Amino acid sequence: MRFQTRGRHVIDLVFPIALFFVFAASALIVLILAADLYGTTTSQLRVNDENRSALAYIEEKIRQNDTNGALRIISIEDRDCLAMSADYNGISYTTYIYEYEGILKELFIRDDVSFSLKNGRDIMEISSLTMTSPEDRLYRFTVTDSEGLESSLIASERSAP
Repeated sequence: MRFQTRGRHVIDLVFPIALFFVFAASALIVLILAADLYGTTTSQLRVNDENRSALAYIEEKIRQNDTNGALRIISIEDRDCLAMSADYNGISYTTYIYEYEGILKELFIRDDVSFSLKNGRDIMEISSLTMTSPEDRLYRFTVTDSEGLESSLIASERSAP
């Protein structure tokens, strides 16, 4: 029995190598595109999370302190602050929420004590916070993140006057 041998051609070697490089290049391109997509998605989620977290924090504070006439927007040290008044054991306290040097801050203090806004507790980083009261008992908060994107919250007092 005699085996038939055929002559080897260059294409027999070049074709599998070329096919391997085509698959390797395709895999590399898909990997690069996936990494770029992942980076873009996580960046957008982080930015969106910053805004939502800041607005959710403000909304929760409003709900916690929603008593008749307790909420108001005031200006302290040329900054708008959400002031929420409360009495504890006959002593008046106010909670201030505001943006100071790119940070959302909260300051809980007795009304008869002098203070500075820099003494507030850091909550989270934001670029800016604007607050307005377009109508009585209605508040609009707009947070701008580090990417320049804005998110807004409109909240109202639920307590009866």
